Amino acid sequence: MKARRVFLGVVGFTLVAGLATVAWFSRDQLGRWLKARAPVGAIENPAAPIAESNVLKLSPQARKNLGLVAKAAKPQSFWRSIQIPGVIVDRPGRSDRGVTSPAVGAVVQVHAFPGDTVKPGDRLFTLRLFSEYLQNTQSELFKATRETQLVKEQKARLAEAAKSGAIPESRIIELDNQIRRQGAAIQAYRQDLLTRGLNPEQIDAVTEGKFVSTIEVVAPPADFRFSIFDFQLNDKNDADPAAATSMVQIENQKSKIENLPAYEIQDLKVDLGQQVQAGQLLSVLANHHSLYLEGHAFKQEAPILEQAARNGWPIQVEFAEDDREHWPALEQSFQIRHLANSIDPDSRTFDFFVPLTNQSRGYEKEGQTFVVWRFRPGQRVRLHIPVDELKDVLVLPSAAVVREGPEAYVFRQNGDLFNRIAVHVLYEDRLNTVLANDGSVTPGLYLAQSAASSLNRVLKAQAASGIRADVHVHADGTVHAAH
Repeated sequence: MKARRVFLGVVGFTLVAGLATVAWFSRDQLGRWLKARAPVGAIENPAAPIAESNVLKLSPQARKNLGLVAKAAKPQSFWRSIQIPGVIVDRPGRSDRGVTSPAVGAVVQVHAFPGDTVKPGDRLFTLRLFSEYLQNTQSELFKATRETQLVKEQKARLAEAAKSGAIPESRIIELDNQIRRQGAAIQAYRQDLLTRGLNPEQIDAVTEGKFVSTIEVVAPPADFRFSIFDFQLNDKNDADPAAATSMVQIENQKSKIENLPAYEIQDLKVDLGQQVQAGQLLSVLANHHSLYLEGHAFKQEAPILEQAARNGWPIQVEFAEDDREHWPALEQSFQIRHLANSIDPDSRTFDFFVPLTNQSRGYEKEGQTFVVWRFRPGQRVRLHIPVDELKDVLVLPSAAVVREGPEAYVFRQNGDLFNRIAVHVLYEDRLNTVLANDGSVTPGLYLAQSAASSLNRVLKAQAASGIRADVHVHADGTVHAAH
């Protein structure tokens, strides 16, 4: 019985092994038989892969949401540049001007305060004179004037006697010499008093014995080309003072500008009642019409700056915190004037200077005129120093180009459609991207000037959804590419 079970087990195992061997060697024929027996529709052909689309469709609302603007591409020249930080500073000898005391005295009245604007000749301070030297000069001027009058009267009395021979002619000659000596002394005293701050009317009063005990300190004369406000010509036929060819035109413009404020009181250096010495600083006047852009460069950048200064290459300037919407366009060319020849021991940088013509406007309040400057000393700037020129290239804003690994793309607008085009980038910085004019973008095509990254993301999402913007379905069911 036991031998029979063993025999049946061996036979079963042999049968199963044989069937498995037959099935292995006939697997291909078995597969074809099963496929032929399968119902229709049970096996589907795999869908063909969708080709990657380079066309994107946007609605007018979407374009407005992205703020898209398209401009025609055109070949041009572009200056490759380096960026150097800088700051706006006062221009020595033009921006600030100190007012000093002409003599020893005490401040008895202050007429202009910080923030006020003044014209040349306006009163700033009234000083009570304590100067013994100034008092002596007035006394000597008065004495010399009286002495001259007396000598002239004496000469008049002796003139007839000299003609008749009653007195020698040498006496008249001696009186003439005395008058000339007194005249020279009077001229010297008058000039001394003028330099001390007295005006001609006050000096004439001194000659009559009316000595001056107080003196007015006034705003000094100013260069008529640099008013504190931007001067707008009322007469269209008038020429710019700097370019006028007629002396009459220059004088007319000078008289107009001199009626405008020339200074702003920046700082008071004395208090009311304070005693001051001759030459002591009383106040600081400011006129920020003419300023400097002071750049801070490292020593290795000196050859680039020297080349730009020597060749007079224009410099692009970015002003931090500049409110361009509420000021006129800044129409001036920036060039390096000079380079400093010393290095700051702390920052290890050297300075270079670019002239800046400021803009201003004023307003009236409580009878006073106040001024607001567009650019202020201490304001930060970025200076783009040209290095070399790239010719026959396409220049786009940096936001108009998107990168994917080694690839770079721009988007051409054609109505509601945007075609993605691969381009070759030659140079890029924070603001601009320079493309090679190699035929990938035909000059004249309208390219999106911003939001390239957003357009590329929308294109990727559109391709992933299986909906292509570059095809459309006609009413008869046929499918065509976008026209």
